[in-house]
Amino acid sequence: MKTTGGTDAQKRRAATAAVEAVEDGMVVGLGTGSTTAFAIRAIGDLVADGLDVRGVPTSFAARELARECGIPLADLDEVDAIDLAIDGADQVATTDGALVKGGGAAHAREKVVDAFADRFLVVADPSKTAETLSHPVPVEVLPSARSTVAAAVSALGGDPTLRRAEKKDGPVVTDNGNLVLDCEFGTIDDPDALATSLSRTPGTVEHGLFVGLAETVYVGTDDGVDVIEP
Repeated sequence: MKTTGGTDAQKRRAATAAVEAVEDGMVVGLGTGSTTAFAIRAIGDLVADGLDVRGVPTSFAARELARECGIPLADLDEVDAIDLAIDGADQVATTDGALVKGGGAAHAREKVVDAFADRFLVVADPSKTAETLSHPVPVEVLPSARSTVAAAVSALGGDPTLRRAEKKDGPVVTDNGNLVLDCEFGTIDDPDALATSLSRTPGTVEHGLFVGLAETVYVGTDDGVDVIEP
């Protein structure tokens, strides 16, 4: 369930602002999505000019783009630390910086990298912001646990829908070989409590609620960048 909206100019401004935090010698987490793609390209330009960094990609798509941009890469288990992670969001709560991610079905790997980073910067356009989260929450599930997790989501007041692939028959399969349930909860007044409940559900690999992780959110606008520091 990829989200659309925002202009390329807005996304580029947000990405450029975040990339200003990248310094020589850093290990950088490379997120997934259309706005983060601008950040990856910007880092690639810096590498071409002599910047010494290593990138840790969060998905197959991020890895392929980073390679095209000439960024040296490392797997997560090859680094001792990640200095900075830059990633996008499907929705950002302007009140507390909580996020919904997973439109590209990469949220499990994204969360591992973003949580491990010393600093996690979010890049977004204005269409991704809201006072309170209300976007459907992607939940990556073991294929054999699809039905049981769906039942648990329903018990929590959610409406789970199996994400179907585009231009092919069948469901979306993540890079980890799992399925994704897009779970509609309406307005999420307490994302931390919902995140805890989803994490405790057997069969859940990871959910798309990112709570208490973002240090700074850069929102690209038509004439600049709005900065949110939760």
